Amino acid sequence: MRAIVTRVTRASVTVDGVVVGKIEEPGLLVLLGVTHSDGPAEVAKMARKLHEIRALRDEESCATTGAPLLVVSQFTLYGSTRKGRRPSFTEAARPEQAEPLVDAVVDALRERGARVATGVFGAMMAVESVNDGPFTLLVEV
Repeated sequence: MRAIVTRVTRASVTVDGVVVGKIEEPGLLVLLGVTHSDGPAEVAKMARKLHEIRALRDEESCATTGAPLLVVSQFTLYGSTRKGRRPSFTEAARPEQAEPLVDAVVDALRERGARVATGVFGAMMAVESVNDGPFTLLVEV
């Protein structure tokens, strides 16, 4: 499981012209990808890492500040561009495997007390964000 984590001052996800998820204060935008070998152990590790990573200003975390997270599924994080010009997505988990795991990460974050907004799995989404820094990390578990 991997995520691109960006510190933002605000972010939103729109599907078919409707905002389906947003954070309107400093927090983290999380693009979350799942691969074939991911399961419950990776869910728990990723949720802990996302909640506790000290990526906010003054080396704070969402756990210590209560800052929100906007989690958006992103299968293309497992795209490979090693050969040719067309990305290969064979390392990305199929939707029937990935969706429950993305939902489980969101649930685990909420169980930890995190405020979480989300996109819509599998939808064509417009993601808008205002980067803070910019400060962006690749998180893998």
